[in-house]
Amino acid sequence: MSLASQLPQIEVVNRIKSELRLCVGVRMKVRANMGRCKIIERLGVLEETHPNLFVIKVEEKRDRSRRVSYSYADVLTKTVELTDLDKGESLLPWLQ
Repeated sequence: MSLASQLPQIEVVNRIKSELRLCVGVRMKVRANMGRCKIIERLGVLEETHPNLFVIKVEEKRDRSRRVSYSYADVLTKTVELTDLDKGESLLPWLQ
């Protein structure tokens, strides 16, 4: 049983927030389930954290980039998965 399943959801979300605050500026792989069997994987840098969401600057084709935002609940529900590029492992291994 994972630690996340033992804690109330609000505490898990607060822990996700605090850990992501420490990762601002870190390059990562973002894997987002957009529904209808559409999964997007991109590389990016965590730019900002806010009370209800976080912003990642993702790399696009032809040296372009854009900013996308996700909620902490997206991470909790595993709709969004964040992987450290240097280590090749989840940024939040305790959540699995």
